[in-house]
Amino acid sequence: MKEKQLTQMQRYQLESLLQAGISKKKIAGLIDTSVSSVYREIKRNCNKRGGYSAAYAHQLCEERKERFRRKRKFTSAMEHHISKKITEEQWSPEQIAGHARLTNIPMVSHQRIYRFIHDDKTKGGNLWKHTRHKLKHRKKPVSGKQISIKNRVPIDKRPDIVNSKQRLGDWEIDTIIGKDGKGAILTLTERKTGFLLMEKLEHGKQADALAKVVIRLLFAYKNHTHTITADNGTEFACHELIAEKLKIDFFFAHPYSSWERGLNEYTNGLIRQYILKGTDFKEYSDRDIRQIQQKLNSRPGKKLDCQSPVKIFFASLP
Repeated sequence: MKEKQLTQMQRYQLESLLQAGISKKKIAGLIDTSVSSVYREIKRNCNKRGGYSAAYAHQLCEERKERFRRKRKFTSAMEHHISKKITEEQWSPEQIAGHARLTNIPMVSHQRIYRFIHDDKTKGGNLWKHTRHKLKHRKKPVSGKQISIKNRVPIDKRPDIVNSKQRLGDWEIDTIIGKDGKGAILTLTERKTGFLLMEKLEHGKQADALAKVVIRLLFAYKNHTHTITADNGTEFACHELIAEKLKIDFFFAHPYSSWERGLNEYTNGLIRQYILKGTDFKEYSDRDIRQIQQKLNSRPGKKLDCQSPVKIFFASLP
């Protein structure tokens, strides 16, 4: 179902159904919209106390429409701000526009920022070199190798609450491999906030050593960690040790189904802005890795209403 803004009537229906204690999933079906649209509507248009009022929500929506109807001139100040965020922080056009909206900085749309980057490239500029995809989107090759891991639990048995991304403590895990298959970096991404933990693995993809790193990284958040979801790489063969030490459930995605761990895949793509494919990981110190982690955790997130993952993660801890 294509997501779109709710009508005024749908908002009044939503308010009544919420007061009646109906689940958001059922509400979506009753008012003919998607579950994500219901969650987004409540998040964007709730009042200061966290409650939902249809009249207040509709007023907010109309004010936003009016604000964005006004013609926004692309000024030299905007150009300077955009160039700085792209070259120094490697922010995406969506992050720049969203953060500007959140902090009341005059800014054009992210589409206009993309046009600015394309125009800069045509004139011989290098802004495009700092974008994640270098203005291109490439597909990963699919390997036909079959992997067998003892006692793995398939993602089909993962609780539905993990899919909603409403609970803190559900993680996705992966590794990034260095030049000629040598060296590895572990990445852990928290599904609700996008908060990233990463560390260079001294012993590469060795399963038992990797498990010890995972346990150490997540131990501080042990009481707030529920699940980890991985692909079928043999480096996760010691999943039972991780699950036992952290008292969590460990699940495996289906083969060749990277979208089932989409947030982690996306985050790894962001890391590749700093660590290019074919790079020897010996060139990066542990301090370099921590700095990259800090940069990514400090970026404004589109799905976090342009707040940073680190801010939302620690604010969500009980």
